[in-house]
Amino acid sequence: MAKTVFQKNQRVWVESVGCWATIDKIVPVWAKGFDEPVRVTYDVGLNREFQAHELKAEDKVDPQEGGLTSNWRILRARNKWQQENDCAHHPYPGTYPVVVTDAQDWGGWRTPGAEYDRDPHKMEYQARLIASAPRLHAIARELLTLVADNPEDAPPALTGLAQKIVAVERYLQESPAAAPASDED
Repeated sequence: MAKTVFQKNQRVWVESVGCWATIDKIVPVWAKGFDEPVRVTYDVGLNREFQAHELKAEDKVDPQEGGLTSNWRILRARNKWQQENDCAHHPYPGTYPVVVTDAQDWGGWRTPGAEYDRDPHKMEYQARLIASAPRLHAIARELLTLVADNPEDAPPALTGLAQKIVAVERYLQESPAAAPASDED
């Protein structure tokens, strides 16, 4: 018999899609003659139902998969500067994206209201790109490792990509030097 693993309104990581979602509905599958469901799936609003093994609870996400960046995700904030009917042309009327980078929904990226209203599709794209950056970074590092492990077998195109990744890695690791202290007395 199947038991529910997640609860309604619980936030989960959808592994196959690579995004956070909320359990909208628990869908038990019943069979005649059984007192309990034979299978349970979860509707998270992504146009198909997922089984429990495809989802991870928020506190069970492996920190090694994304390190300090595993919590990057998009939240929707209420649009305070416009009524929902005034912004029907927005992708998600009445809200705007906020990328948070902390488990406690702190930090990250927000867009000014006027800029969002000017080009909401651009801001939505930027939010998705920023939230996806840790996963893209992990893919780039895997490619770098692959080329480093087999440099003589790597095609020239991959070697060129690896060199570009090294340059970006160097830029990411740079920390700005502190401003020199002035000797004014």
